[in-house]
Amino acid sequence: MTPRPVPRIVIAAPSSGSGKTTVATGLIAALRARDLRVSPHKVGPDYIDPGYHSLAAGRPGRNLDPWLVGEERVAPLFLHGATGCDVAVVEGVMGLFDGRGTSDFASTAHVARLLAAPVVLVVDVARQSRSVAALVRGFAVFEPGVRIGGVILNRVGSDRHEELCRDALEASGVPVLGAIRRDDAVVTPSRHLGLIPAAEREGEAVRAVERLGALVDRSCDLDALLRIAASAAPLSDRPWDPADHVTPMPGRPVVAVAGGPAFTFSYAEHVELLRAAGAAVVVFDPLRDAALPEGTAALVIGGGFPEVHAAELAANAPMLAAVAAFGGPIAAECAGLLYLCEELDGRAMCGRVPGRAAMTSRLTLGYREAVAVAESPLTRPGERFRGHEFHRTALNGGTAGPLFRWRGGGRDGFGDDRITASYLHLHWAGHPEAAQRLVSSSRSPSALR
Repeated sequence: MTPRPVPRIVIAAPSSGSGKTTVATGLIAALRARDLRVSPHKVGPDYIDPGYHSLAAGRPGRNLDPWLVGEERVAPLFLHGATGCDVAVVEGVMGLFDGRGTSDFASTAHVARLLAAPVVLVVDVARQSRSVAALVRGFAVFEPGVRIGGVILNRVGSDRHEELCRDALEASGVPVLGAIRRDDAVVTPSRHLGLIPAAEREGEAVRAVERLGALVDRSCDLDALLRIAASAAPLSDRPWDPADHVTPMPGRPVVAVAGGPAFTFSYAEHVELLRAAGAAVVVFDPLRDAALPEGTAALVIGGGFPEVHAAELAANAPMLAAVAAFGGPIAAECAGLLYLCEELDGRAMCGRVPGRAAMTSRLTLGYREAVAVAESPLTRPGERFRGHEFHRTALNGGTAGPLFRWRGGGRDGFGDDRITASYLHLHWAGHPEAAQRLVSSSRSPSALR
């Protein structure tokens, strides 16, 4: 049987800051307002944009990152997320052809090729008119395997400005699918690591997404965008299924996953893998809850902004004590590492990981190919993991022996028989043994294998 095509479109741009998130989130919201089931996706490791996508779509925003999961899993993960949907919207990362290092690996163009998906280019025309045609023409012919289906003009200043841009692009063969005027009312607030997560803005974020949907609806040709999405050919891949990668354990141990405003960074596939491995997953909020969920056998404390909420986290003494006394396995990433350490910006944390953390002026950002050098609930010495770092904090005064090392002298993390904690963000679809090991060790506290 020929697979049913999934209409899909990639929203890309010449560079960061051009308006991809505005257009992608607004497009998802506008299509959903037409009663379409929209599958939202984000190229790269970013956690924040998918939060807005999720609000707009009413379903999880999912990441597509060839570095974190392997390029062979990108199309299956896409199909898994798009199951039952009418159309999929994929927001790109950085500029269209910007990948890891000097290559285009893990770039928006790379993912567009893996999905055989047409690309719509969002161009910020605030300081140009006729030159936009040269820019778009260059992007259209730069890489033959990437198909530019159209362009959306962003930050258009006036009717005359729009006319000049459209006239310049007419001879390029790339249709203009929309023109978005400058509108400060739809600007999403940001801070030191990008946009403020939707989960921290609650009702305000919902209203922002509604405004973006209305903006795109009145500024763009939705019918033309849907026709371009429908031009994508069927994919021959089989949808990713978490049950294919883990073995369910009996007894349904409770795995408590940190959530709430301080811990907003997670990939949907992590919970899906934990459940497929036999766990009962329960979300708890370290800011507001006084105790761990009943029967908790393992903890997952992912990324987020604990530095923003350090005072509130420190004030929740019952939860700090509960985590400090917890005897089961713990998997912690970045924000979770900070929460487990002794202090964060001078405020007492859980004290499970030696060292004190503090905000710095330096942004640590990039992909890592790490080698585990310590045994922990998720790692075995000598194993290789592909991950991503993204933080403006530093942990000082920890143990001499790290959990991970990588080329160039990089080292990070803390591991023992109960804890896997590091700055390294992993996507468990690329490392499904992480979920399997956590659930298995939660059932046998004395055994890690």
